[in-house]
Amino acid sequence: MVRPLSQLQVDLSAFAEDYGRKSMDECARGTLRSSESEGGCFGGLRRRNEGYHGRKPVEASLWANPTRVLLASSLFLLLLFASSSLFTAPGQMSDDTFAQARRSMVEKDLRGQGIKDPRVLEAMATVPRHLFVPESQRFQAYRDRALPIGEGQTISQPYVVALMTELLEIKVTERVLEVGTGSGYQAAVLSHLAREVYTIEIIPSLAERARKTLARLSYNNVLVKTGDGFFGWEEKGPFDAILVTASAKKVPEPLWNQLREGGRLVMPLGDINKAQRLIRIRNIEGKRRVEDITGVIFVPMTGTTQERFP
Repeated sequence: MVRPLSQLQVDLSAFAEDYGRKSMDECARGTLRSSESEGGCFGGLRRRNEGYHGRKPVEASLWANPTRVLLASSLFLLLLFASSSLFTAPGQMSDDTFAQARRSMVEKDLRGQGIKDPRVLEAMATVPRHLFVPESQRFQAYRDRALPIGEGQTISQPYVVALMTELLEIKVTERVLEVGTGSGYQAAVLSHLAREVYTIEIIPSLAERARKTLARLSYNNVLVKTGDGFFGWEEKGPFDAILVTASAKKVPEPLWNQLREGGRLVMPLGDINKAQRLIRIRNIEGKRRVEDITGVIFVPMTGTTQERFP
């Protein structure tokens, strides 16, 4: 356990003071060991040595002075313990620490950058993002940045998650399809807004990990499927909203066909080596009304998408 910095200061000061008094008494009585008093007692009194053969007395220095050595060592230990308390290991961060970081993220990186939907902000303030990233990354789970989750994939930065969620305009009675489960974090956020969330992940290991994480955290209105997101989830459609969390050159036709009248589809379009645009498409009487939102960078959709749109 890391002791409080104030307590360390008290303990070390008391130890130095006690040691200093003891050494001064020994010096006065002439009982201080030669190795401790070489060069003088506390930089002031020179030791008397009957065996001195005309050598010039050694000037008192930091390393020849026991009290100075003690104080220097105490200062070093104090700084060492202080740094240990300031830079807490990721595994030692408490739930309260994560909750505070999450609230700060919502205020600074989401509300502060224009996210306005109160339901989205509440969901982002509720979902424990640190439980959807590898343990080695948890200390920075609430920084506004993408983080690696394995298999060459990432969890999107919180602002992008909130922005895409807000663009979907989800109502509590609606059913949502997500393509690209990844860690399961986006699906967890969506689950706070929609009645049902269906999410597809093409990488089996990620799908299984997300399934277990969502189940452990009791996101019971989320169903995870391992499969190729290009084809959507026809037997569960149509959907009121569809969110694609990987880029493609075009919108996969099966996804468009599974979007309900009046539904919204949000996804990044573009080549991985070129500029990508986050777009929202509304299904208005079977026609596509496209809105260009902003520039983004996403990993590409794999599987059939890459075969159809090389």
